[in-house]
Amino acid sequence: MPLSARNQLAGTVTRIKRGVVTAEVIVSIAGGHEIASVITLASVKSLGLKKGSRVKAVVKSTDVMILVDR
Repeated sequence: MPLSARNQLAGTVTRIKRGVVTAEVIVSIAGGHEIASVITLASVKSLGLKKGSRVKAVVKSTDVMILVDR
């Protein structure tokens, strides 16, 4: 999926902390660092995210989005 955002960090989902409406998704990236994204529970479900999922954290301005290559 082509995307104009250049800040795409490949990583692995290490934790998903579910709330009532949103979830905090923790992604382990290169160098032993982690990045967090808060997304809706609906997005977690539609992306099929779980611990161990390979994803890309897309950083654009103040937002961090999750991309799954299928």
